[in-house]
Amino acid sequence: MDQSKLDALRAKYADAKGGDIYDPLFASVAASVFTSSDRRAWPFAGVATLLGANFRPDAAKEAFTDLDVALVGVPMDLGVTNRAGARLGPRAVRAVERIGPYEHALRVAPAGKLRVADVGDVPMQSRFSLEQCHADIETWYKALAAADVVPLSVGGDHSISLPILRALGARRPVGLVHIDAHCDTSGAYEGAKFHHGGPFRLAVLDGVLDPERTIQIGIRGPAEYLWEFSTDSGMTVIHAEEIDRIGLDAVIAKARAIVGDGPTYVSFDIDSIDPALAPGTGTPEVGGLLPREALSLVRGLAGIDIVGGDVVEVAPQYDATTATPQIGAQMLFQLLCLVALRQSQS
Repeated sequence: MDQSKLDALRAKYADAKGGDIYDPLFASVAASVFTSSDRRAWPFAGVATLLGANFRPDAAKEAFTDLDVALVGVPMDLGVTNRAGARLGPRAVRAVERIGPYEHALRVAPAGKLRVADVGDVPMQSRFSLEQCHADIETWYKALAAADVVPLSVGGDHSISLPILRALGARRPVGLVHIDAHCDTSGAYEGAKFHHGGPFRLAVLDGVLDPERTIQIGIRGPAEYLWEFSTDSGMTVIHAEEIDRIGLDAVIAKARAIVGDGPTYVSFDIDSIDPALAPGTGTPEVGGLLPREALSLVRGLAGIDIVGGDVVEVAPQYDATTATPQIGAQMLFQLLCLVALRQSQS
């Protein structure tokens, strides 16, 4: 090794603390984390919140006026058709440590660019009535929309996306990037239409979701016969097997072309990930995405006009490893990064 280079490295780093960082971007991130040159918050101490954000359960009383992004728990799974348990998803994702603050591929630290807080869980009046829960969710998100706050949510089952879209798409229909094993565009079952298998059909019929600006990615499993509404309405469906054939770059390019520059919602169902890697979900389907592929897909959306997003169907009791909520928390962070990148462009 060149001695002069070694001497220079020793002079710069031999006595440096963990928070002594020289790259301007890295230093700005470190400044938000370190309280001194070698001290930062313990990730395993204190009250758990979504992405470690400040906890603001009373933000609604102030009409969310000082926030850019609200992280919201929606602990409701009355719409499941298989295994229950996604009501525990928000708690499990809150318990995940060490997500962020920096996203290395997108080179962004979103908490430094946004006013973001965990505003708690949507208050719901009934633990038994799915319709009442949906009404309560819609009311809550209408308040967020009125305040021009971007909501990023953790469910809960996928039926929560319907009342959220009703709130966010009330002024104009939104586009959708939907990453999932299932299209969730089926009809009513046993007298109930507000279940997790059909929110996007109802959103289109309500006029709040534009099917021509909707792409569904990772679709697979034995229920294909239930989802003809997707193609009939003009949605683009990318099956999991197609991703291997055409490649992630082509899928990302198609997604960007479909949503264009209009307002877009991003919905991530944890069962899009192969259950060998994320078993904690209610309707697992083999042959799914790798977490790295899911990260690449969401990173590829950088710059879209994201008006909201969700991570749903995390049912932690089926996964003793905690890998499922870990992936869910990371995907929530990726959505936050998309919001930060979009707002930095405006």
